[in-house]
Amino acid sequence: MEYLFDSSGQHIANLVNNQLHAPTGKNIGHFMENYGIFIDMNGRYLGEIVQNNRLMYNHFSPHLNSNYGSYGDYGDVGDYGNPGNPGSIGSIEGYKNIDAIWL
Repeated sequence: MEYLFDSSGQHIANLVNNQLHAPTGKNIGHFMENYGIFIDMNGRYLGEIVQNNRLMYNHFSPHLNSNYGSYGDYGDVGDYGNPGNPGSIGSIEGYKNIDAIWL
């Protein structure tokens, strides 16, 4: 299990067995290991990991217009708690925080 954050250090997701889950435990996406990206529940590009633990959207990703299909809902993994805030990394050119509508 890995905690994932936005650029300001807010806990926005957990990676559990290549499944992306909201901090509350709900399945919100999947990790496409071959491409190093996350897709949402509809198979669309969601984001990627930047600087080890930041889930961010790449404006220039070659995967923006691809659809990888639905991988199904793996259910709720439960609440892994709040790991705290590791601090801000500032802005990174070409990336933005994802719209974490599940928060």
